[in-house]
Parts: sequence; C-alpha cells; structure tokens
Amino acid sequence: MADSRCQALSCPAGGLAMSIRLATGGRRIDRTQPLEFRFNGKRFRGFVGDTLASALLANNQRLVGRSFKYHRPRGIVATGPEEPNGLVTVSAGGSTRPNQRATQCQVAEGMVVRSQNHWPTLEFDIGEIADLAAPLLPAAFYYKTFIWPRPAWKALFEPVIRQAAGLGAASLDRDPAHYEHYYAHVDVLIIGAGLSGLTAARALAPTGLQILVLEQDLQAGGRLVKDRTEIGERPSLEWLSDQLHHLDGYQNVSIRMRTMAAGHYDHGLVLADESLPGERGVVHHRLWRIRAKHIILATGAIERPLAFVGNDRPGVMLASAVRDYVADYGVSPGDSTVVVTNNDDAYMTALTLLDAGLTVPAILDTRPASEGELPLMAQQRGIDVRYNQAVTSVHGRMGVKAVSVCAQVGEGVESGTIACECLAMSGGWSPSFHLWSHCGGQAEWDEAGLQFRPDLNAPAITDAGTQAIFPTGSCNGIHAAESIIADAWEAARRLAESQGAAVDGSADETISSLIESPPEPAWLVPQGMKDTRKAKVWIDFQNDVKVSDIELAVREGFESPEHAKRYTTLGMATDQGKTSGITGVALLARARNCSMDAIATTTFRPPYCPIPLGSIVGQARGDLFLPTRKTCLDAWQQANGAVWEPVAAWRKPYAYLQAGESEHDAIRREVRRVRSTVGIFDASTLGKLLVVGPDAGLFLDRIYTGRISTIPVGCCRYGLMCNEDGFLIDDGVVARLGEDRFLCHTTTGGADFIHGWMEEWLQTEWWDLRLYCTNLTEESAQIVVAGPDARSLLQGLTDVDLARDSFPFLAWREGKVAGCPARVYRISFSGELSFEIAVPATMGMTLWNALLSVGQDYAIEPYGTEAMHVLRAEKGYIMIGDETDGTVTPDDLGLGWAVDNAKADFVGKRGMMRAPFARDDRWQLVGLESLDAKTTLPDGACAIANTPGPFGHRQSIGRVTS
Repeated sequence: MADSRCQALSCPAGGLAMSIRLATGGRRIDRTQPLEFRFNGKRFRGFVGDTLASALLANNQRLVGRSFKYHRPRGIVATGPEEPNGLVTVSAGGSTRPNQRATQCQVAEGMVVRSQNHWPTLEFDIGEIADLAAPLLPAAFYYKTFIWPRPAWKALFEPVIRQAAGLGAASLDRDPAHYEHYYAHVDVLIIGAGLSGLTAARALAPTGLQILVLEQDLQAGGRLVKDRTEIGERPSLEWLSDQLHHLDGYQNVSIRMRTMAAGHYDHGLVLADESLPGERGVVHHRLWRIRAKHIILATGAIERPLAFVGNDRPGVMLASAVRDYVADYGVSPGDSTVVVTNNDDAYMTALTLLDAGLTVPAILDTRPASEGELPLMAQQRGIDVRYNQAVTSVHGRMGVKAVSVCAQVGEGVESGTIACECLAMSGGWSPSFHLWSHCGGQAEWDEAGLQFRPDLNAPAITDAGTQAIFPTGSCNGIHAAESIIADAWEAARRLAESQGAAVDGSADETISSLIESPPEPAWLVPQGMKDTRKAKVWIDFQNDVKVSDIELAVREGFESPEHAKRYTTLGMATDQGKTSGITGVALLARARNCSMDAIATTTFRPPYCPIPLGSIVGQARGDLFLPTRKTCLDAWQQANGAVWEPVAAWRKPYAYLQAGESEHDAIRREVRRVRSTVGIFDASTLGKLLVVGPDAGLFLDRIYTGRISTIPVGCCRYGLMCNEDGFLIDDGVVARLGEDRFLCHTTTGGADFIHGWMEEWLQTEWWDLRLYCTNLTEESAQIVVAGPDARSLLQGLTDVDLARDSFPFLAWREGKVAGCPARVYRISFSGELSFEIAVPATMGMTLWNALLSVGQDYAIEPYGTEAMHVLRAEKGYIMIGDETDGTVTPDDLGLGWAVDNAKADFVGKRGMMRAPFARDDRWQLVGLESLDAKTTLPDGACAIANTPGPFGHRQSIGRVTS
C-alpha cells in the first residue's frame, strides 16, 4: 500500500518498522504526536490516540497471536471488547500486564508488547502441529483421552496439560499501577453514551434526577459517527458535540468515559471498572460500586462473524471493524477488500472504503436480493454486488490473498476467485443485553431481526414492583436511528413517571437515515456445505470451536446450549462468546433440527469484560492486604516485652518477656501468677455483636444450640453455634442487656464470619424477623482480671458491688471502674475467680494503668494468649479452632448439656440427628496427662494404637488438640 492514497512515515535509523496509514481520516488520533513502541522486538510507530490494534494494523502487522487449542495464526477481528484474537502482554512504566485486549489498550511511548501462546516465535510456532492433528483432537477429546492408563495422569498427562494451559504469563514484579474503590448512589444510571444513551440523558436531565452515564470507550457516540447518520440536518459528529455540551450544563448529570459496567447485581448494584491513563503507559483503575434506583441499558449491539471455511485467517475482519479502523484511525485494512454479508449494514463499510480511496472488488450478499438504499448506492459507485453468493474458502496462510466464491444455496462448488488483501464479513448484529441477564432478565428470539433481544414482557423489577432496568436502542434490538431515538425518549418518559417527574419535549428531531432491507439467515456459508467434519469452519476463534464440534456435541447427547457450551468450550474464552455465542446457538438449533425460538442463549454472567485483579483488590495489597488490627493497649504492650502472634487479623501478645527470660519461662510465670494471685489479660479482640429488635430472642434461639430467649436481663449464658451439618463453628457468652437487646460474644477469629453468617440467615431465610445485628467489636476495650485476688483488687476501684451473693457467676453489672463507665461481667475461662470489664476503647489505657497501679500490692502481671490457652486447657475448656476442625459436634466435646433438643428447631439440629453422629466410635474430647512431667505433648501429635489394625497397620486413635 504505497500509492498516493496512503502515507508512509519516514524510517529513521535503528530499525523502525515502516508505518503505513491513509493520508486522511482518523478522528481519534493526533498525527502531530507520534510515538514509538515495540512488538516482539520490532520498533513500530503510532500516534497518540491509537490502540494497539490500530497501530499494529497501521504497521502492516496482520499476525498478532495464536489460537488457544490448535495454535492457528490469528489477526485482529474487531475494534472493541468483543475482540477474540488480539490478546497480548504489555509492559509499560514497570508494569507488565498479560492478556490485554489489543483493541482496548492505548499505545504509549516506549511500550513493549509481546504476543502470546506460541513457541519459539509468533511466525514459527511448534504448537501449530496440533492443527495438523485436528481430526484426532475434536471437542471434548480430553474427557475421553486422559483417563487411561491411570498412572500416566501424574507422570505424563497432567505435566503436559499444565504446560500447555493458560495464555499470558503473570508478572512476578510489583505492580506500580494504582487501584482504588469508589462508591456512588444515583437515581438513574445510563450505561452507554451512544445515540440512545445520550438521548435518554438529554431527556432526563431537566427532571433534576441524579444521573450517571458510563461509557467504556474513550469517546462518546458509539457507532453514530461512523454510520452515515444525520440528525436534525446536522452531521452526527456535530450533533454529538452539541449533546455533550448541553449535558455539561447540568449539575445533576455526570459522564464517565473509559468506564466499563462489568456486572449488574441485586437491588440496583452495578460494578464498573474505570481505566485512568497514567504516566509512561501505566493504566490505573478505579472500581465503582454504584447503587441506582433505575438503570437504562444503552449498550448497543455486537456484529456477528459468518461461518465459512478459513474465516479465521489474519485479514478476515468484521465489516464494522474495517469501517472503524478507516474512519477512527486512518488505517487501511488492505488495498482491496471483499465484503461478504447477509444484511445491508455492511454496505456502509464498502462505501467508507471507497471514500478513503481504497478498492472494493465485490460485495457478496448471501440474500437473493435487497431493496435497501445502501446496495443501490454501492452499485452506483461501481461496486460489483453479487446476490446469493458466498465465500467457499479463503486463500493465504498468514494473511488473505484471495477468496473463492460459491452460491450460498449450494454445496460450496467454487465459481470463481477474487484477489484481495482483506475480507470484511457481517452476519448481522446481536444486542448486547448481558447486564439485563445478570439479574435474571430473559431473552426472546426475534425472527425478523435474526437476534435475541430482551423479553420486555418479563422485565427485571425492584422490590416495589416497578420496572428497574430499561433496555433501549440497539441493546433492545432496535437498529434504525430514528427508532433508537424514539425508544430512548419513551424509556426516559416511563422512568421519569415512576419517579414522579415528567419529561418535557419529544423525539421530534428529523433524521436522515437510509432504508435497509432486513437480514436473512446465513448461519453456515454456504448453507449446503457437504462435509462440515473435514471443513475448518470456526465459530469461537479464541477456543478453536468448529461447526463440526457443535454437531458432535448433539450426536453425543449434549443438546442443551449450556451442555454444548461445556462440551465444546464455546463461549468460555476471555471474550465470553461475544462474537460466537449467538452463531453457536443457531448452529446448535440447526444440528437439532429445531427453530431458534425453541432454544435459548447460554447464561450471561459477570463480568462483561475481564477486570484486573488489582481493581478487585484495590488498596488491599502489600502491607494493606490484611491490615494488622491493634487494640488500644498495643503501644503499652509493645513497650513492655510483648512477643506478638497473629490471631485472625489482630496481633496479640503471645507472652510478655522479662529480662533474661525465654518464652517458655514467661508462659509458666504468667500461668503461676494467675493461679496464685492475679493477672490481667487484653480480651478486647473478642467479637461483640449487638442483636436488637422484638424478634431478637427468637432469632438467637434459632442461631444458638441453647435457649437464649430465657436469659434474664442482667445475666449471661454460654452458647454454642453450629452450621447446618451440626458441626460446631463458634462459642461465646451472650449477655441480655434489655428485653430486646442481646450482646453476643464470639471468638476473636470468628467475629466477622459470625456477623456475616447471621446476616445471611436474616436476609435469605428469616427476612420477616424484626431485628438488626451490628458488629461492635472495636467499640470497647475488654480487660480480664483473673485470679484468687481478683475481687479484692477490683473492689477498691469500682462502685459495683462485687460480693458473691449480689454478683453471682454469669451475671453482669454496670457502674464505674477506675472512673470509667464500665460493664462488668462475672465470667471465667481460666477456672479462677474472674471478671471481664468492658469500657469505651478510648478509656482502655486508663483502666489498664489503674489496674496495674492498684495491683502492685498483689504482684499483678499481664498474661498473654499462650498462658490463657494453658489455663483453659488445664480446666478442660475448649478452644474453637483447636478442639474443632469442622467435623466436631458438641457431643464430641462433652458439651451436649449446651444443646437444647427440646427447641422446635435451630441451625444444625437436623444435622445432629443423622445416624453417623450417634456412632459409639466417634472420637471424644478427653484430658491427657504426660507420664513424664517434663514432657509437653505438642499440638497435633497423634496417639497410635499399640496393636495393629485390620490391615496390619497401627492406626491413629486420637490427636492432641491443645
């Protein structure tokens, strides 16, 4: 392409590859700002605004990758997130990101790009031998192959599969990109800033509703600018500029570009990923969690490829993509381009190519005829339009050199060959209603439009019963510009009415659009292809799924779309079947000899496009991956010899070392101190869940194995919690603070889990109960005073009567301790006289210092977690996580007394009633004493039977838990 229609940028010294572009066009690039990047070691040149895909095509780099299964050579097919082939590894600014879609990655100065899934080079890939062996590797061959001989799995099959699996390699270097999370609450969320999205935003802006518009692309407008549309007798680009300027004047409207709505969840929650350009090509990400009362889906449609032999060769592209690269980036797909289509839309591509000075030898239309204006315009421009014609094969291995032509209604008998450098294909358009489906929205088959579209007779609704999500425009199966605007206005009107507002005006703008004839089915090209088993006709380009794979799935009984998907891996690649899904369903219906309305799409699941793991993690990495939680006493403990151990997310003193002491000596000293006089322990990390409401007692009776609702106000009760299987998951003391107020104490490691677990039962099973649950763990400091002298020490610091008769075991009292407002509990997990004192966290240090000061007369000392474990173990008190491992029941631990089987029901009751739980040979918790007083039995040690078992081996008869 070195004629006058293209410009060749100069090639300075240093091996810079030749960059060829059209002399005009390219509204997205800035030709005054050239930049350089590398692809597989070669130096290429692009412009600011280029994507990797456009820059590679501009440098005549047609081959960009290899397919996953057969390692076939592949080139760029599309321009957006539907691109199946152009996955590359990008290094820029110290950041290496694998599996980046070339069509969505912006070129930056100095960027280093590598292709993936090949060895040793992209052009010469040893893995392509799999393509020669394709007849031996049909769909699901691995299910039938890697099962015999069984020893070969570990020695041969698994190593080979693991070596071949995956696409790009993850970097082991630290990611310099910045990730953050952002939360937003809006009245209306509009997803898509094309013709329908901007029209809806314009209609709703005067209502005063808070509106947020998301657009995944760099620029608004969608396909509007490239599709020869005039609105109000103005060019579409001028109309677009006016709309954006008008919306900019409303304080209640915000538009976020480069923000992809990834998932739609219950109650109007939408997850979106915003890409923010940084320095030296590093892309930062912001993950949005958006709550919206109403959602307008203006996500457009995705063009489908056609299924013919050789449709995966580099240079075979979607017709809309060819149009995009010419109009947006000034990139020529080739000097000559053949168009093959079953609809009128692809004719726009042919006309755009002619306008750019390029050649269109022929348009092959699989339909018998078309009465649309676009085919007539193409014929008037001298293009050879051939009806009832199709492609029987594509010539060329690393690029298109020619196409063979045949009749669409025939069996594929070649009738001629057309030389070309590019083949633009169009099989029609599929509405992109993935987000509609994420929350259960159904689809219906539209035979006239050859598309699945949202079923508006069963819309997604809010709890209030009003429509919550409104598909509009191409997303709703409407593709004519004037109809798109009318549909967007109608959706805005209905939405506004549901909010008690009104939309002024109407869709009265005149639109100069062309009359189009409807598409006609062309799921297989040609439709009478003789032997699809031998022909390599591709549906899913990334996962190498062929038409013959679909037919094989049906023959073997996998007739459901979901079953066929898993059998063939159709639509399971990183593009999630955006280009292949509907064609695959149609060919499945063909193989089953049933109509499309008798079959359904596979389930669309979030995310719509892959989200970087960094976006999901946000700031939670490095030191913040699991932030260390510290109590209010942490600084004092650090200064007084604390040896730390992690307990869940907290750090707690394992022991307090004195000069010259070992950890073992310190633990023995702390235990003796509690047993002989008095010690204090920081129990602030214990979980504290406040359950409040008229049904709080009923709820807790269902959660705990014992009866909680009968606890008198001012008293406590020890309780156990089991999962649905009857296995113990947590324990703690429940204090009744009032008639409808309970404070549930949990283990340190279980606080967050038990809180979430309670909320799950409330929200999914017992949503009719009137109560709420709040985690107050960090609200207070809780200090244990334990030992024979505990009462004597405390009595001089508090106005609470601590006498045995007035303050019995498992009671609580409120008053002041050391001048601090406190709640004092008479409970013990050490076996000694013990009080737990809860004060506001800001006063924890005050209470701690007062206890140490007054306790000098009793030789008071703090003790750590290991001494606390020893004290508990000596008395036979259990520790969740030590004595429990997910298979232990209360009866196994001798805690059957804490299970009230007289209750109608509680979580785990039916699990405990199963026969295995009544077996006599279940292990039981017992106390062990070492025959040698100097020997400590280590945690996890196994007790082995002296006599051999039935298989001649001595069996384990138990283990040491604490």
